Amino acid sequence: MSETFLVWLAEFAPTLIKLAVLLMGVATLPLVALAWIRGIYPHVPLVLLAIVPALLTCLTVLNDQWLILVLLCDAAIFLVGLMDLLTLPQPRWFSAQREMLRVASLGKSHQVSMHVNNASYRRIPVAVVDDVPQTCTADPPDFEVILEPRSESTLTYQLLPSQRGEFFLENIYLRLRSRLHLWRRYVTLPVQSTLHVYPDMKQLSEYAILARTNRLSLMGVRRTRRIGTDNEFERLRDYTPDDNYKFLDWRASARRRKLTVKDFQTSQSQRIIFLIDCGRMMTNEASGLSLLDHSLNSALMLSYVALRQGDSVGLIAFADDILAYVPPQGGMNQMNRLLHASFNRFPELTESRYDQAFLYLNTHCRKRSLVVLMTNLIDEVNSLSVQSYLTNLVGKHLPLGILMRDHSLFDAADHEPRNDRELFRAAAAAEILSWRHQVLSDLEHKGVLALDVFPEDMTAPLVNAYLAIKARHML
Repeated sequence: MSETFLVWLAEFAPTLIKLAVLLMGVATLPLVALAWIRGIYPHVPLVLLAIVPALLTCLTVLNDQWLILVLLCDAAIFLVGLMDLLTLPQPRWFSAQREMLRVASLGKSHQVSMHVNNASYRRIPVAVVDDVPQTCTADPPDFEVILEPRSESTLTYQLLPSQRGEFFLENIYLRLRSRLHLWRRYVTLPVQSTLHVYPDMKQLSEYAILARTNRLSLMGVRRTRRIGTDNEFERLRDYTPDDNYKFLDWRASARRRKLTVKDFQTSQSQRIIFLIDCGRMMTNEASGLSLLDHSLNSALMLSYVALRQGDSVGLIAFADDILAYVPPQGGMNQMNRLLHASFNRFPELTESRYDQAFLYLNTHCRKRSLVVLMTNLIDEVNSLSVQSYLTNLVGKHLPLGILMRDHSLFDAADHEPRNDRELFRAAAAAEILSWRHQVLSDLEHKGVLALDVFPEDMTAPLVNAYLAIKARHML
């Protein structure tokens, strides 16, 4: 009988294979329909159970009496899978809300809370994942919770943005499972939220706190001794070792029983214009942020300091064209205008047009101002353009060039070479640094102020340079 069966099997093998493929396709159609329409997928245990009758089918080659056992096993697995499918939670049982502030700071943790509601009378385990933008990371990335009957669960995570801009969080995703874990259901709950990632603003509040307590040295901001005095009295404050004895108020010191000095109001209503390069040379990264991000963070910090001093601040962002312009104005409301003009600005892979930027400056900003150019010099063509346009401002404006250093160049020059390749690399880096130093010297000899700093250390030297300019009445 076995030989007859084998002969028959060999004769009808092509037909049986086609029939098996057809049956597999028919059996797969309901699974595809469940996944497409209902978001239901078989889980690993169900797949392992389906392998059992497939292995038993191989025994029918030796003895066709195993066929009944295979059919019974198929029927049992089908019934168990169908019954477990009916235990899947329904999407209508769930709802969700998202709670977060609309404004976040670049590179700073931003708290997000999700409220997931279970309207059923069942105790349901569920996995929850938020619709996090690709440029952000969540900690933790997902949650495994058990929702009690008729209850709400609040899940909180920290969102870390790595790129500025406007982002949309549109959904909250749930992953549900059946009682026997044979099936999974994926549910999408529409919850729309908008997130504006601005340049780092938390440093502004840190500056305000340290300024009120006279501890700005903790941020690297030096107390600058004024040359000469301004006539308008501002306030009394505690004496510090850097203060001039002639500003001591002896009556107030006797009354308070501690040394007290007079503070005089510095010159106000002066103007600062930021020229921020958004071209290809600002695409390099340092400490995980682009050079443009570091520039915007420092510019906003100095803007905050200047606005507190009573000065006016404006901004021109440019690449191959003028991308944004904020007219110089005073008052703390100007911070909002600067933030809105810069938060969605990214470096572009185009050649920067310094001629258009300085022409636009000459057309729209005629009063004497402190012009702060933030850029990166990597070749002689760009350096000649920067030198010629900055030196043309001397006399009409006070130009300040911020040139950002490249860590790779300084590391290569400082690294002790161990072979010829590293020696040539160090020599090339030293030659570039020598050329860069010559550019800075030429700018200073022509009356242009210049700062040569690493991008991540730019803020404190920039603020110190501004305070020194104010103290020396250079504007």
